Amino acid sequence: MRAITVRDRDAGVGGLTLTDMPYPHAAENDVIVRVHAAGFTPGELDWPATWTDRAGRDRTPSIPGHELSGAVVELGYGTTGLTVGQRVFGLADWTRNGSLAEYTAVEARNLAPLAADIDHTVAAALPISGLTAWQGLFDHAHLTTGQTVLIHGAAGGVGSIAVQLAREAGARVIGTGRADDRDVALGLGAQTFLDLDAEDLRDAGEVDVVFDVIGGAILERSAELVRPGGTLVTIAMPPTVRPKDGRAVFFVVEPDRARLIDLAERVRAGRLKTIVGAVRPLSETASAFARHRRTSGKTIIQVADEQAARQP
Repeated sequence: MRAITVRDRDAGVGGLTLTDMPYPHAAENDVIVRVHAAGFTPGELDWPATWTDRAGRDRTPSIPGHELSGAVVELGYGTTGLTVGQRVFGLADWTRNGSLAEYTAVEARNLAPLAADIDHTVAAALPISGLTAWQGLFDHAHLTTGQTVLIHGAAGGVGSIAVQLAREAGARVIGTGRADDRDVALGLGAQTFLDLDAEDLRDAGEVDVVFDVIGGAILERSAELVRPGGTLVTIAMPPTVRPKDGRAVFFVVEPDRARLIDLAERVRAGRLKTIVGAVRPLSETASAFARHRRTSGKTIIQVADEQAARQP
């Protein structure tokens, strides 16, 4: 099968190569998915799990990418809850070969059924961003109706979904980003938008929750905005500062089949929108990963289409 692989940690994006890899093995409780569309995180080449297995052993050449949408083609021993031919989407395991391949082995519990009326490119943009937004806002920050939340990167993959979820929950939403993100953030439901390049972050005033995806100086300055009893949540880095009389939480997203099903239902009902930017073929993955490329929405890699997948 064709796959994007990495072998040299020092090579960065330049080390991403389209190559032939063996068809994956379905371990106990696994399924093999024929990948139609895949998502990735630009920084994942810096993650230790991209290069080593759970025991810390080198596992190169490894296949990056952790979001996928496709169809089940094989069930491992003991696998229940999914069937061959079923459309699915979800998260590939962190320390195993990922989704930037024609086929991948995934723990069945990390996948959710996908309705026929949701396009694979839309579904592939949902798992990490959707679960991260939900877990950050509600599982960690315990956001409730009437509270105010400041969401950094409000037009990005995670931020755009967080804005929509927070607004639907009845929170007042302040979004941040660059000037050309303003219309997108406001269109998704943010009541206020701050341009981080030109406006003072302190203009946001006191908030109950800060959802940070940036880290660094923005994270540190944001802690000052959290009112007593509030929460600063970040996915960028373990925080070095803590709000006065508040909490600071760093977390890594966890798989959750039930929540994926809920998020997909919100998409079907028109209550949640994923912003898909460029859709690129597998052969152009390296250029899609490049950090200097800034596109609106999440870039998705199209690995196969429905018609190709039906061919023997």
